[in-house]
Amino acid sequence: MDLLSRVREFVRQHNLIAPGARVLAAVSGGSDSVALVRILRSLADAGELDLVGIAHFNHQLRESADDDERFVGDLARDLGVPFIADRENVSVRAKRERRSLEDAARTARHEFFERARAASGADIVALGHTRDDQAETVLLRLTRGAGLRGLGGMHPRNGFIVRPLLSCRRHELRGWLADQSQAFVEDESNRDVSIPRNRVRAELLPLLEARFNPGIVDVLADQAEISRVTWEWVSASEAALEARSVRRSTAADGAPVCAIDVAELAAAPLALRRALLWRLMSEVAAPRLVAFDHVADAIRLMEERGDTQIDLPGQRLQRIGSVVVLTGRVAGEAGRRAPDAPTNSFRFPLSIPGEVVLPAGGWAVSAEAGSGALARNPAAKDVVQVRFDRCQGSLAVRNRRPGDRFRPVGLDGQKKLQDYFVDRKVDRKERDNVPLVVDGADRIVWVAGFGIDEAFRVTDRAQEVIILTLKVLGGSA
Repeated sequence: MDLLSRVREFVRQHNLIAPGARVLAAVSGGSDSVALVRILRSLADAGELDLVGIAHFNHQLRESADDDERFVGDLARDLGVPFIADRENVSVRAKRERRSLEDAARTARHEFFERARAASGADIVALGHTRDDQAETVLLRLTRGAGLRGLGGMHPRNGFIVRPLLSCRRHELRGWLADQSQAFVEDESNRDVSIPRNRVRAELLPLLEARFNPGIVDVLADQAEISRVTWEWVSASEAALEARSVRRSTAADGAPVCAIDVAELAAAPLALRRALLWRLMSEVAAPRLVAFDHVADAIRLMEERGDTQIDLPGQRLQRIGSVVVLTGRVAGEAGRRAPDAPTNSFRFPLSIPGEVVLPAGGWAVSAEAGSGALARNPAAKDVVQVRFDRCQGSLAVRNRRPGDRFRPVGLDGQKKLQDYFVDRKVDRKERDNVPLVVDGADRIVWVAGFGIDEAFRVTDRAQEVIILTLKVLGGSA
């Protein structure tokens, strides 16, 4: 089957483009997106769709970005379709919003797609992601920690976004363009291996192909398809489980409340329990992130006998008889101290770069971005480096909470912070004053002055890092 026929089959199989649909092509100027728009032009000429234009977003990250924009503009004129372009300094946005460059670029780009779709009257926006991109996405998510949903990779359709080339390999598209003597541009930033996706593309995938499986790209892309379809089934089953086991309401202060029938939930397979709890907890805790450990804590609570409670990011779970009540706000965070919370409870946002100073505690904690070097002294306690890519959301500095756990470097498994302090012979009166640096999912990144969590340990000189520093202010922190 030739390339064009394969794209047609993939579009039909996933119902991506209805006959006569108005399609806007997102084109960066690289080989994949140039192949995409030329394939769409062929389909339009055959009367299968209406190609209403080309959309190009200039991230202003490279000196050649303006040349790429001109190239895509010339391509639009050559194909006889309207050209819609916009630009934003994504680097400035990333610093302003304290997010990674890759994440800021993706957000800005998709906001532009929505504006361009509205301006062109398009029904859908087509992106040029390939089977290689899908394999890279699966590997990235696997290294960062992903469940079934994450391993589903990029979906052929996501709202108004469609990906008609997910069945195609990158080298096939380049060969197809070469056969037609069609030009494209090379993005030199793709050679920057400090960017995680580029490092996967340039180092990890070639290693896996050479040493483990020459067909690894197809294996990973197929795995994404299996995971995506399986997640769709799990999601549907999980919705049915919610209907049987969850009663929703609203507290007097407007906070969402979910009353969960413990017996009904316990009778369901573990995969469904985890899926349902993760979704409910994510909804009530938004925009905070809910991690695997938080869901595990909730399941342990349900398995315990007797009435008890735990506080997790943005929420509280209380076991009351045969029901677990999940509320969307922790009382201590809303200005009312939880019964088991420290009397001097504090939590302060920590920007990058930035500093949190607590004169009453006698300490200051600062953060700054860095790259290209491992920690000079891994045993240092007052200055540490942690992996930037492992931190979810914005950092904060807080003191301990009941149930806090983390994994000290070198320890096989998690440890209760309370037990960690006991082992380190930290005076009981000082424990509530020890600053903890946590990420947006409320995971402990650094017990300041003691140690970091294993998940954030720097293992590669190419990794972007955050440098965290503890300063003593005229006393012992």
